Amino acid sequence: MRKIYYFLIVAILIFVVGFFGIRNTSVQNFFIDLIFESQLNNQDKLVTFEGDYIIGLVCGSRGPLPGKGRAEPCIMIKTPDHMFIVDTGDGSRQNLINWQIDLGNLDAVLFTHLHSDHISDLADFHLYSWVTQNREGKLPVYGPEGTQLVTEGITRAYELDYEWRTLHHGEEVAPSDIAGFDTKIIDLNNPVIFDDGSLKITAFEVEHLPVYPSLGFRFDYKGRSIVISGDTDYSTNLIEQSKNADLLFHDALSYNMIGRAEDISEIIQPQLSRVFYDIQGYHASPVEAAQAANEANVKELIFYHLIPAPDSFIAKIIFVKGVSEVRPDNWTLADDGTIAILPVNSEDITITNIE
Repeated sequence: MRKIYYFLIVAILIFVVGFFGIRNTSVQNFFIDLIFESQLNNQDKLVTFEGDYIIGLVCGSRGPLPGKGRAEPCIMIKTPDHMFIVDTGDGSRQNLINWQIDLGNLDAVLFTHLHSDHISDLADFHLYSWVTQNREGKLPVYGPEGTQLVTEGITRAYELDYEWRTLHHGEEVAPSDIAGFDTKIIDLNNPVIFDDGSLKITAFEVEHLPVYPSLGFRFDYKGRSIVISGDTDYSTNLIEQSKNADLLFHDALSYNMIGRAEDISEIIQPQLSRVFYDIQGYHASPVEAAQAANEANVKELIFYHLIPAPDSFIAKIIFVKGVSEVRPDNWTLADDGTIAILPVNSEDITITNIE
């Protein structure tokens, strides 16, 4: 009984000291300093990788349908000297900020196509690679015909924002001459869009009609290779372009799950049912993506752009139904933060999560 009494006295004293202490300016400043020092001193989650490598980081793993804790499509490809972002889906920029990744070293944004779930965060990628960062010029954006409409539209919409940030913070912090985009339309007659002798990026066409063209990208770096499908149905050209690649990121739609959603929506919301019906015609299923990876002799497969994004253990089992029969191993169902590390002069592929 006496121990309980002493415990209550101590608890009351702690509460009283805390209650009045937190109202003290010095105490408040102490905690404010702790908060900001912690945020500013957090290490870039990609800085810790040593040696020579190419990595693929999933900064957004879901399609346009809701998915708990997931951003829309985005993949970062990084080597020690280069950083490229493939697609900028909603929430992807916030993931990279949360992971303390410095976007000032961003070489370019690449668009597979111009569906809204692939472009919606472009303005934020521009902002966070511009103000206080070390980008040396306007942000390069590579994409199919029509990309200039996106970049010109964002530039027009954010014209006052750019002007005000420079007026407010000055040219050193927000240099006006590098605000905006350097838009580069990809010509599939000249599919190599970047080649510095070490890293080569090749664009190719995939199947996503009526979207045309819809693109995939292959990154070759010192004997290692990563391919990103973008949005596609089963595609023979994707298979050809992915031959013997180390890693393939492939979008995937569960026909079983979306088919059920179609049937249920037919009664509750017929127009949504039509959407569920239509999208099954231009995305590969997980089994089809696994078949494509096998035919291309790809070493590792990562499913991303997941439709619908599975948010439970059971949903994940349902989503990949049949995959193991086609491809027993060497595949991964992505989450936001899934990262593949491919060191050069090696055949190793380490797949883990950045968080």
